[in-house]
Amino acid sequence: MNWHLHFLGAGAAHAARELGSSAVVLERDSVPVLLIDCGPDTLDRYLDAYGALPPALYVTHTHMDHVAGLEGLFFKLWFDEHLRGTTRLFAHVALLPWLQTRVADYPGALAEGGVNFWEAFRLVPCTRGFWLDGLWFDVFATRHHRPDTSFGLALPGSFAYTGDTRPIPETLARHAGGDMLVAHDCGLVGNPSHTGIDDIEREYDAALRARLLLYHYGSTADGAALQARGYRIAAAGQRIALPAPLPPHADAG
Repeated sequence: MNWHLHFLGAGAAHAARELGSSAVVLERDSVPVLLIDCGPDTLDRYLDAYGALPPALYVTHTHMDHVAGLEGLFFKLWFDEHLRGTTRLFAHVALLPWLQTRVADYPGALAEGGVNFWEAFRLVPCTRGFWLDGLWFDVFATRHHRPDTSFGLALPGSFAYTGDTRPIPETLARHAGGDMLVAHDCGLVGNPSHTGIDDIEREYDAALRARLLLYHYGSTADGAALQARGYRIAAAGQRIALPAPLPPHADAG
């Protein structure tokens, strides 16, 4: 069985036109299992790649470059009775008030009324993690603006995906051990909400740095500069081979 991360986009919010909004699909034997985040251009890129809507979606946080595509997904699901309510949307419970405010609470999801936004989805709140297709995914808090507003994801033994974050060495030590790939937010220069390459080199040891795949950078030129410093970067359309996930622990879930 082959596992891949397929990057639909790898750019920071201001670089979406050039690099695509940061979003990734977990594939098993070339079949999409889980979409992570859904920015303004993500749904179109997903449909171009797979020709169908995502069966499952995980939201890391509610900045619009990560959730603006949910309205378009709502319409496509709602107006197809065979698909309505079939896409599972996983989100940490702390995000639900923000998610409701950002995408679901505008009066009248449809002009005709009579529709609740979440009826188009199968909303699955989570805390420690969630089950999907026999796999257990760990959910972990990241450092992005205020606490409890951003959460990364890990498939034990296979990969961790930070979402937007400052460095989180203790968290990755717990959730991204062994040979796991770590897809990490990183630009050339950090700020109070995002990791810069100087943060990477200060906070992470050489063994972890060797497993990093950097995304959410600011331009093609910035990506080239990160590569020149010896780091792997993700690019839109790229598929990255993954280690096979470990069997779930008996106490998972």
